[in-house]
Amino acid sequence: MEYKQNLHIHSGFCDGRDTPEELVKAAIEKGFDSIGFSGHSYMSFAPYFSMSLEGTEEYKKEITRLKEAYRGKIKIFLGLEAEMYSFPELDTEGYDYLIGSCHFFEIEGEKVSCDRRAEVIKEVIDTYFGGDGLAYAKFYFKTLASLPEKGRFDIIGHFDIITKHSERENFFDREDKAYRFAAIEAAEALAGKIPYFEVNTGAMAKGLRTTPYPDPFIIKELKRLGFGAVISSDCHDKNMLDCGYDKSAEILKDCGYKEIYVLTEKGFVPKEI
Repeated sequence: MEYKQNLHIHSGFCDGRDTPEELVKAAIEKGFDSIGFSGHSYMSFAPYFSMSLEGTEEYKKEITRLKEAYRGKIKIFLGLEAEMYSFPELDTEGYDYLIGSCHFFEIEGEKVSCDRRAEVIKEVIDTYFGGDGLAYAKFYFKTLASLPEKGRFDIIGHFDIITKHSERENFFDREDKAYRFAAIEAAEALAGKIPYFEVNTGAMAKGLRTTPYPDPFIIKELKRLGFGAVISSDCHDKNMLDCGYDKSAEILKDCGYKEIYVLTEKGFVPKEI
């Protein structure tokens, strides 16, 4: 690739393993041109993996410090992975970009996670969807489609994160026409409202999948609808900063993309894959 960037990076301020500075040093060693930190926005209902309110302010100060400390060596951006149910209280001022993500459903006022261990997801499907995995998937895509109602986002995070366990657990059929229609319907609802989506290798880094999110049929639809693509590793471990990058680039090419978008000080610009 002409330009190597990762905008989806988690540090010890939320559920990542490493300090921001350790991640910066690892990115330089791996030949990155730029990186962006995307701590999980504060969620009172999920303090176990989100930044605290106090931690969010410390995070902003630390990334700002690193921007200056490593100027000339690597470009650093201050981002946020904004959970849709962090709104309307979430303060999004001062960030260089926002990733909009859906890790939870809201069912009868209760926040229900769709990004947990396989046994927990099975319990969610059994408890809230009567054991119907397709109904669970449809509800996820309907929820994802409502992202723009919550706020302004630059990037759609892990479009089909509900497939995290699909190579090991058959909660629903990814080939089912009804499943694919629900995914495409969500893409159409988001078109023109959020400009970019990420090819996300996070599940690959955790050994749960052999391919990135989203599935190729979704990427092809996103291409048809005019979305720009970025590549990220949803990094929680500095050793996985560039996990699956070459594979992601090849998948994008196979789906008709000739370029990815990277963030610069002048905004997002296209770069040849």
